[in-house]
Amino acid sequence: MKYNELIAKYPDFIYHGFDITKQNGCIKIVYNFETVGLTEFHPSWLYPDNGIDVNDPTFVEFAFSIGMVELVSYWKATCSPNVTVKCGYLSEQQKNWWKKLYFHGLGEFFYINGIQPDMEKFMTITAHSDEFKREIKSGKSLSGCMVPVGGGKDSIVALHILSLCEEKDNMCFMINHRNSAFASAMLAGYRPENICRPRRYLDRTIVELNKQGFLNGHTPLSALIAFSASMAAYLNGKKYVVLSNESSANEASVSGSSVNHQYSKSFEFEKDFADYLKAYLPCGVEYFSLLRPLSELQIASIFSQLTEYHQVFRSCNAGNAGKNFDTWCLDCSKCLFVVMILSPFLSDDEIKEIFRINLLNSNSEKMVKYFEQLIGLHDSKPFECVGSVDEINFAMCSAIRKREQAGEKLPYLLDYYMKTTAYEKYKDAPNVYAEYFDEVNLIPEHIKKYVRECASNCKW
Repeated sequence: MKYNELIAKYPDFIYHGFDITKQNGCIKIVYNFETVGLTEFHPSWLYPDNGIDVNDPTFVEFAFSIGMVELVSYWKATCSPNVTVKCGYLSEQQKNWWKKLYFHGLGEFFYINGIQPDMEKFMTITAHSDEFKREIKSGKSLSGCMVPVGGGKDSIVALHILSLCEEKDNMCFMINHRNSAFASAMLAGYRPENICRPRRYLDRTIVELNKQGFLNGHTPLSALIAFSASMAAYLNGKKYVVLSNESSANEASVSGSSVNHQYSKSFEFEKDFADYLKAYLPCGVEYFSLLRPLSELQIASIFSQLTEYHQVFRSCNAGNAGKNFDTWCLDCSKCLFVVMILSPFLSDDEIKEIFRINLLNSNSEKMVKYFEQLIGLHDSKPFECVGSVDEINFAMCSAIRKREQAGEKLPYLLDYYMKTTAYEKYKDAPNVYAEYFDEVNLIPEHIKKYVRECASNCKW
């Protein structure tokens, strides 16, 4: 269906409210959204009940804010230009904050669907009822960290760094159960009682609308993690929400544009969210990414040394759906990227032991195209969470040198790479990552020193 037709036919989207109940040891939050003239949506969350006062204004404001992120997954079906919020107060500054998140967080969605929105006009948010002003207090004593863990190499490296810190009163956070995430946390020394595992349930109506041709695409999931993990931190008395987003998450996915698949993993969003917490949810929880100073190459180097995690980690999104739950699909750009970024630090046999096959030996048309996108030979990178073009090219040159020095035959894609213009550009590039440390970050000083220590122990 056409964007212009949809916004004309369905101009109004309403966030009616949310219902909070206690049942079977859980707190259930059900959201009530409506695309006027089309349908209603009722997604829900289940949080472990640790004695939560469901009337606590801070908890209620967090629940409301999670709904503000959730709504965009349903709003995007029609991109209704008028959004009415009937269950919360938003100042003009807050409305602008949310519009910025939606606009940039949906950058890939707009790009894929051929939509060229105006940031000022693509959405009008109405929400100004004083009755929903909630008094947020910071009376709780907070300590330790709440660490979102997805089961990939980044969050594993974050868990490793935190294990070196004096911050020991920590918990892991996982939305829905994923075997790799749970196994990673257990290997890091966490017990089930130290893991907060809320359940998120989509309203399947949106799936049916997608099948009918309504608009679909990527939404800012990391913003949902930000709010839900911060609420979990508050409820469990944790001071810090510790993300695992690296510096390369700031790079645009489409050359010459601001379209970034990873916008809600970028430092721009991290800073915006930290400021939002302080201004509108001042409960004492702080939010930062532990890996922000590091490059993907440094993270890969650190991870390559954490061999106990090599058989349990998973970074593939396609392999976390349907019958292939929590596997490497070995047929997507993310799987290929993980192999590429690890290839300077692991041998071909070690790569094969982890993934069963070495994707660098793939000569399929699809994999070659992904490879070309990742090394920058196309206008856009794959819309996945992958490293910067410079990092990936340095990784390829480094992997080639390692294998040539060992007298080993090059896998197909490395041999192919040597025939590209990218190889000519990067083959003599200096290692700028050996001493790399991005000082633009929000990490508390007493924790930052451990990130530096791990960075200094990278093997090249």
